[in-house]
Amino acid sequence: MSKRVLTTESGAPVADNQNSATAGAGGPILLQDQHLLEKLARFNRERIPERVVHARGSGAYGYFEVTDDVTGFTRADFLSEVGRRTETFIRFSTVADSLGGADAVRDPRGFALKFYTDEGNYDLVGNNTPVFFIKDPIKFPDFIHSQKRDPFTGRQEPDNVWDFWAHSPEATHQITWLMGDRGIPASYRHMNGYGSHTYQWTNAAGEAFFVKYHFKTNQGVRSLSADQGAELAGKDASSHQTDLLQAIERGVNPSWTLHVQVMPAAEAADYRFNPFDVTKVWPHSDYPLQRVGRLVLDRNPDNVFAEVEQAAFSPNNFVPGIGPSPDKMLQGRLFAYADAHRYRLGINHTQLPVNAPKAAVVDNYGRDGLHATRYGSRQDKNYEPNSYSGPAETGAALAAPLAVHGWTGTHEAPAHTKDDDFFQAGELYRLMSADEKDRLIANIAGGLSQVTRDDVIEKNLAHFHAADADYGTRVEKAVRALRED
Repeated sequence: MSKRVLTTESGAPVADNQNSATAGAGGPILLQDQHLLEKLARFNRERIPERVVHARGSGAYGYFEVTDDVTGFTRADFLSEVGRRTETFIRFSTVADSLGGADAVRDPRGFALKFYTDEGNYDLVGNNTPVFFIKDPIKFPDFIHSQKRDPFTGRQEPDNVWDFWAHSPEATHQITWLMGDRGIPASYRHMNGYGSHTYQWTNAAGEAFFVKYHFKTNQGVRSLSADQGAELAGKDASSHQTDLLQAIERGVNPSWTLHVQVMPAAEAADYRFNPFDVTKVWPHSDYPLQRVGRLVLDRNPDNVFAEVEQAAFSPNNFVPGIGPSPDKMLQGRLFAYADAHRYRLGINHTQLPVNAPKAAVVDNYGRDGLHATRYGSRQDKNYEPNSYSGPAETGAALAAPLAVHGWTGTHEAPAHTKDDDFFQAGELYRLMSADEKDRLIANIAGGLSQVTRDDVIEKNLAHFHAADADYGTRVEKAVRALRED
C-alpha cells in the first residue's frame, strides 16, 4: 500500500507540517507560506452558526421497514408494500440549550427523521412528546426567547420561563409532560418519538385522511429523575451521544415501531376539539393506533460535523400521498425550517451528501449559488418551459386539496365543543400514579418557586387549578412551602 501524502487544498504536497516558513531560523513568519495561511484561515471558518433551537444533537443511519398494509390510507410509494425497506437518517436533539449544553437535562427532545425514498426525500420533524407548548407560530420566537439565556444575566431565567407560560395557558398540557417523569429520557434509545402535528395522507382513490405518527421505542421507556439527570450531566455532558454511538457500534441496534392514528378527513370539522391543535392529543379510544412498520438504526455517521451538524430537515419535504394539514404550527414550520437551513448552511445545502436524495434523481432548474455542485449537462437550459426536453411538471398534486373559506385576517381557531386549554392536562395528571404525581409537583414547584413576581406565580397556579383541582392545590402548597423556607 502506497504511503499517503499530505497536501494543500489545491492538492500540492506539503513538505513540512511542523514548522512555519520564516525569514531565517529566528526571523518572522513569511506571508508566502501558503500552507500556514490556508490552515489558519480554514480553522477560523470551521464552525457554522449553530441552530437557534435543537442545537445539540446526535444522529444515526438506518432503515424503515413496512410491516402492515396502509395502502388504504396513502399512496406513498415507500409505504406501498409489506417488507419494503427505505434508508433513513435520524437526528435526536435537545431543544433549548446551546451546542455546548448537556444531554441529560429536562427538555423536550427532537426526533427528526429523513426517509430517502424513490420519490424524493420525506422529512418528518417531531419530538419525544405528542404535544407542544403553543399553537400559533407567531408566538414561537417569543417562546424560544423566554427559554433561552437572558440577554442581561446570560443564563436561563425562571422569571422569563414562567412569565411566558403564565401568558400562554395552552402550554399547561406540555408543561405537565415536561415536568413529569418523561422530562429527562435516560437515553435517546429509551424514548418514544411523535410527529406531534397532524398530517394528511391521500390514497390512490384520492380519499384524504388526517394522521398522527407515534414511534414507540422497542427498548422500553426509561427516564431519569432530576437528581439522576444532574449527576449524569456532570459526569458526561455527552451521555446520550455516547450511549447511542456505543450501542450501534456493539451491534445493539435500537428500533421503534411506528403506529398512526387515522381520522377520515370528513370528521375533522365536527370533532369535539380542534384536531389540528398541536397542544392536544387525539384519544386512542376515538382513533386507535394502527401499526405501520419499524425503524431500525444500524450505522453511525463517519463524521459528526458533516452528517449530523449539517443535516437539514424540513417538514415541507413531502412525497406523493403525504401532505400538510391546517395545523397552524406546522404551517409556520413549513417555511421556518427550510429558511433556517438556507441561512445556516447555504442555498445548496440540499446537495450535501446527508441531505441529498439517495434513491431519487434531482432534476430541476435550480442553478448556481454558494457551493453549487450540481450543474446538469452542457446543453441543459436553466428556464422552463423550454423546447429542449427539460424536466417538466407532472400536473399531479402530492396530496388531496384542502378546502378553505372565510375572510382574510387574524383569527382564532374555529370553535369546537371542547376547546379549552386545560382539560387534557388534567386528564394526563389523573392518569399518573401517586409517585409520578409527587415527582411532577416537586419539579414544577422547584422552578415556579424561584419566580420573583407574585402575579406571575398566581397566573401559573390558576392554570394548574383549571386543569385539575388536586393538581392546582398541590402545586400551590408546594410552591408556598418552598418560598417560605
